[in-house]
Amino acid sequence: MGRFLGREGAFFGMLVRGNIFMLLTLGIYRFWLTTDIRRYLWGNTEIAGDTFEYTGTAKELLIGFLLAIVLLLPLNAVIYVGTLVPSILPYAGTVGFLGFTLLGQFAFYRARRYRLTRTVYRGVRLFQTGSAVRYAIVASLWGIAILLTFGLLYPWAAANLERYKMRNTHFGNLSGSFTGSGTSLFFRGILIWLVTLAPVAFVVIGAMFAIDWTTLADLVEADDLEKAFENFGTRNPAMVAALGFFIGSLVWAAVVGGLLYPIFRAIAMRWWISGVQIGPIKATSSVRNGQVYWVYFRYILLTMAMGIAFSAFAGMFFGLFASFFGGAEAFTTKFSQSMSVQIIAYAAGVFGYAIFLLATSVLYQTAVAFRFWRLSFETTAFSGLEVLDSVIAAGEKSGVFGEGLADALDVGGF
Repeated sequence: MGRFLGREGAFFGMLVRGNIFMLLTLGIYRFWLTTDIRRYLWGNTEIAGDTFEYTGTAKELLIGFLLAIVLLLPLNAVIYVGTLVPSILPYAGTVGFLGFTLLGQFAFYRARRYRLTRTVYRGVRLFQTGSAVRYAIVASLWGIAILLTFGLLYPWAAANLERYKMRNTHFGNLSGSFTGSGTSLFFRGILIWLVTLAPVAFVVIGAMFAIDWTTLADLVEADDLEKAFENFGTRNPAMVAALGFFIGSLVWAAVVGGLLYPIFRAIAMRWWISGVQIGPIKATSSVRNGQVYWVYFRYILLTMAMGIAFSAFAGMFFGLFASFFGGAEAFTTKFSQSMSVQIIAYAAGVFGYAIFLLATSVLYQTAVAFRFWRLSFETTAFSGLEVLDSVIAAGEKSGVFGEGLADALDVGGF
């Protein structure tokens, strides 16, 4: 079995200190915090008596981010200019969305390459080959297929992409592979899909047959939208009913999906971990549904407690702030008359909101991300580890651009 030696309290303290520095440096310190997080997680993850080492630096992350910004600024400018041209405006949003989707997948693959080449175990580096462009195109096409099939093709998409990633993953002279199949994941999760998303798919398909396309075309071209909507409802009552069912199905999917998601997360974890292989080294996950449920249930309880605490603190702060002006009524009067009071109040509100967002991030990373990292190793057994004594070092460090691009597009992680 793998072991994780880190402590949640120490990790929480590191996040609190790091986020305070982030607040004081207007976010610049996050590159150093990310580096500290990875060094802590890598350095406390143990397999066969040895821990991993993260060799990346905050300077590399900062340089990669700046390089990504240099690329993204002109792209955003081109898309913005496109919205100002009437003939291009209808297509600017779609082109921009597709472009950034491809770019996000490209960044994800390149960021994975960076992190692997900064991961060392027993003095041997991991590294990744393969084409980020190919991965981006295939992943984007799979994404479209998943949307069109209401998630039914997700298992085969996940298996296909994992095979490509692991086939191009190497530990010294050992090459990786992925043995999990999309069909096995499909049958493990089909009941969850039938209960959660099948009603949505059924309603959408039914609405496509119920809609009066002529009436809809008239609605799109109408000048008086209010009257057009009224006529649409009168001439096409079946579509109005279908819209109500659609809204109801979305509510059902959100509620039931939230309740069943931990089970799917556990199924996916067991499937993915048990499919990963490096040379003859195999992993087998025994994570239980109840363990995953507890992670999310505990997080919900902590989030509720934090929300109550912040609400109480905000109320006390407002009371103290208003007392300087002689009470809430006097403060309201002063606020409406004085620009300086408005600036102070807005600044306090923005500062409080920033603290709340950072606290939310710290709570999630500690209660969810950290716990899943620990759970994924402590419930995994490894076989074939005897080959570790004969691994030959290979591979070189990759560039920092991919990691920076993933950070700029917010498609990264630990």
